[in-house]
Parts: sequence; structure tokens; C-alpha cells
Amino acid sequence: MNSIIHNHASFRESWYNDETYHDAAGEKGFITSMLTELIIIFVVLFIGSFIQGASGFGFGLFAMSFLPFLFSVKDSTLLVMALALVTCLTIFLKVYSHINIRRLAVLLGAAVAGRIGAYFVLHNFGEMDELKKVLGFVLIGMVFFILFQNNPDTEKRREHPALPISMGVLGGFIGGVFVVGGPFFVFYFLMVCKDKYEYTANIQAVFLVTGLTTLLMHGVSGDIHANLLLYFVIGVLSVITGSRLGMKWFKHLSQHHIKRFAGLIVTLAALNLIFFA
Repeated sequence: MNSIIHNHASFRESWYNDETYHDAAGEKGFITSMLTELIIIFVVLFIGSFIQGASGFGFGLFAMSFLPFLFSVKDSTLLVMALALVTCLTIFLKVYSHINIRRLAVLLGAAVAGRIGAYFVLHNFGEMDELKKVLGFVLIGMVFFILFQNNPDTEKRREHPALPISMGVLGGFIGGVFVVGGPFFVFYFLMVCKDKYEYTANIQAVFLVTGLTTLLMHGVSGDIHANLLLYFVIGVLSVITGSRLGMKWFKHLSQHHIKRFAGLIVTLAALNLIFFA
């Protein structure tokens, strides 16, 4: 899919610079280009929201692996974040009664602090391609934590406030820049939550609050423009449908399978960032 998106983006750029812009052939090419773009966006958003519905996270990871080939990092981040709120709300309304406030409070506060720091980075430095590769290696490291966190010190680390604070700040900051901070929250909530419903409710609550915080700051700064609103409207149907289908699959997955599935998604996204960013 990376090559398809890259070729499409190259065609769109060359077409805009062509003198046949207003010719009939040019108009037909523009319509074809736009339809191709919309189909690619719809498919990427649908798959990402399905993953989120099935595992509790993953929408941003998957979408940000492909959308930056079509848009700038800043536009991709803000679009995915706005649509992620729709996905999160769709899931959250089904599981909100399972929230554990005691487990949620410290990490959520730290995540909001991380988002405030991320705002200044994204607002002023919208293109940070080299950091994506660094992020890819960080995500691969997170896979080992997610899959192999059951050890004798687990109970001790669960109660230590440094863990939710560090995971919250890192997840909030990286999520605010690249919308891929989910693994940090996944690591913590998979460790401390008693079942998959409490895990999903808490992690969706974090995504909702931090996403609203980020969009509010960027909206006030004028970073959200009309084209993003158009793509948002188009993407709403895709993410609602995908997340609902994912939730149906979620009912048949055990906590162990969710953990392994989450690790697989993080690994794929990390490799994509390392080799294709």
C-alpha cells in the first residue's frame, strides 16, 4: 500500500503543475486522482478503526503509517486525532461502566502534561521525519514490555507512582506529535487492569481526554483548516463502521490474545516507520 500511496501522491503533485489543469483531460485526471485518494483514505481509516475496536488501541498507529504519504505530518496527526475521538467515543460508550478511577487518575494527568509539551513541538515543527525512525525502535522495545511484563516485580511496579507518570508523559507527548502514544498506555493498563473491559474503558478515557486537549490547543492556534474538516466528514463513516465491527470481534478475544494482537500491530507500525518514513 505504501507504493500505491507514494505513486498517487507523485501523480497528484505533477498534475497540479501541468498546464492542462483546466482541460477536459486534466479535469478527468483530477476526478480520478481525488477518487483514488478518497478510497485509500477510507480503507486506511477503516482498517485502523477495526483494529482499535478489536484491541482497544491501534487506530493512530495504523493510520499514521500511511497518511503521511498523502499529507504533512501535522495535517495527518490532526486528522487522525479528530477521527480517533469518534472511534474512542464509539467504543467508550459501550464500556464506560468498567472505568477504574484509581488506576486512571495519575496516568491521565501525566498524559495531559505530555500533550501540552507535544503541542509546542507539532505546532512549530510539523515535519520531523528522522524522529519517526527513532520512534520505530522505541515501539519495538515496547512490544517486549507488553508481551513479557509478567515477572516477580510486576506487583511492586504496579503500585509505584513512577510507572503511570512515566508512561503517561511519554504516551501523551509521542501521541500528541505522531498519534502513536497508545503502546505506553497499553503497557500500563494491560499490567494493572483486572479484565479486558476495564482495560478498554480506561484506555479509551485517556484517548478521549488527551485528544480533546490537543485539538483544542491546535484549533485555537489556527492549525485546523477547511480541508481537514472535509476529510474528517468523509472519515467519520469509515471509523464508526470499522470500530463497531472490531468490537464484535473483541467479544471473542481473551486478554492473552489481545496482548499478542497489540504487540503485532505495534511491531508492524514500528517497522513501517523505520523503513518507510
